[in-house]
Amino acid sequence: MTESVIVIDVGSGTQDILLYQPGKNLENCPKFIVPSRTQTVAAQIRKATVQGDEIFLHGHLMGGGASAVALKQHVSAGLKAFATPKAAVTFNDNLSLVEGMGIVLCEAAPQSAKPIWMGDVDTRSLKQALEAFSLDYPLKAAVAVQDHGFSVTESNRTLRFRLWEEFVLQGGDLRGLVFTQDIPKVYTRMRALREIIPEAVVADTGTAALLGIMADHYVKPHLNQGILAVNIGNSHTLVAAIRGERVYGIVEHHTSMINIESLAKLIQRFQMTELTNAEIYEQGGHGATLHPEMRPGWDFVVVTGPRRSMAKPLNWYEAAPYGDMMLTGCFGILAGMGIA
Repeated sequence: MTESVIVIDVGSGTQDILLYQPGKNLENCPKFIVPSRTQTVAAQIRKATVQGDEIFLHGHLMGGGASAVALKQHVSAGLKAFATPKAAVTFNDNLSLVEGMGIVLCEAAPQSAKPIWMGDVDTRSLKQALEAFSLDYPLKAAVAVQDHGFSVTESNRTLRFRLWEEFVLQGGDLRGLVFTQDIPKVYTRMRALREIIPEAVVADTGTAALLGIMADHYVKPHLNQGILAVNIGNSHTLVAAIRGERVYGIVEHHTSMINIESLAKLIQRFQMTELTNAEIYEQGGHGATLHPEMRPGWDFVVVTGPRRSMAKPLNWYEAAPYGDMMLTGCFGILAGMGIA
């Protein structure tokens, strides 16, 4: 590729940004680790709460998490919160449940309310940041967000994992989940991102992390034998059994619900192909899915993610493609695009 790309891996705590510049070593490309948009929106909501202001949320569907917590605290403080239906699905796909939270749905901002823009990527701020360092904002963008999928009736937790299960059973090719053109309708968060950046390449953050692990120079020689890739994120922990280019099994849990003992046990049972979907789901995680062709083994375990220090006593290899663990997802997106 001969053009620059801004690559953004949107997490619950940070958004990790790489400005890919062709002809330059990846290690020397500009990079930023900054608070994610849900953290920024949460801070804006908390400020309004302290000041006693009503708020009006508008813009796009985006990641919840911190912003959802701040919104609940705002309403609990007896202050009004208004939102457009388009922005409100950030908090639940079922808008009647959003209204049940005390959020008033409307299309226009009440005069008394402070407007807060919603969206996973703030291109205006990014352009300002790049301009401050005399860097041109590229025409091409690639972004990863965690997309649970859209359903009014099915919980996000079960729907997200059903999508992973279908992926594993249909061949488990991660590059097929890096969308350069049409995005499946179920992925509404990715589609909302395209409203902000119309021609962006998009992927799930889990997909990006796994592809990034596979791009690590020390990991590549182990892929033919098979690896267990572990991404311990701020909110989610994703584990995948990968051989060659194919994913044979996936487990997804909530990081806050595991510790080193439970993680070690999870990995051991996964290696033995004994792990079941029911036990992960009953623990509060998303689930586990193993392809019928998956066999015991997977001794080489690789870990990445901002919470990877949890696993240090287990002596797993810590992936850091191109020397930067925090940009694992960004490098994974580039790999999915055939660049890295």
